Amino acid sequence: MTDSLDHLDRKILEIITRNARIPFKDVAEECGVSRAAIHQRVARLIEEGVITGSGYTVDPKAIGYNTCTYVGIKLEKASIYKKVAEQLKAFPEIVECHFTTGQYSIMVKLYSYDNEHLMELLNTCVMKVEGITSTEALISLGEGFSRNIPITEPHFMKGQRTRLHRGIEEGEHLHNGDLNI
Repeated sequence: MTDSLDHLDRKILEIITRNARIPFKDVAEECGVSRAAIHQRVARLIEEGVITGSGYTVDPKAIGYNTCTYVGIKLEKASIYKKVAEQLKAFPEIVECHFTTGQYSIMVKLYSYDNEHLMELLNTCVMKVEGITSTEALISLGEGFSRNIPITEPHFMKGQRTRLHRGIEEGEHLHNGDLNI
């Protein structure tokens, strides 16, 4: 998918992820192309699944959800993760669900009003889901930062990415120090 993205696509993505409400005429002006070109590019990026949504972000605390918690979930059998995730989807306080490696099969992010509400969610909702054997809750004390995935190459990859990808494609074995990170 990233092979089909050119410089203009990446520039458009960088602009609209910074400000989703920016008018296309302003994007066109910044990119030096017509509004129609921006409309066509964005429509294609949506169709290809590069852009997966848009909308407003609501501050959970502003609507009473004061506790953000990450919950590691252990399952009876790792193979039931999809079934369990479908059941967890029934709880609106769970906003993310990830299948993971390591000691947990699933990691979820949830919001609660307070610790009492969190305990109720864990004991009467999450732990009642068939197949869940145990959980570990990690309460977030505060968010250091949140951002979108970088549109351009990360700084440490500049100049290395081409060689790295080329080497992997050619079956080259990389050794410690090859990336000079």
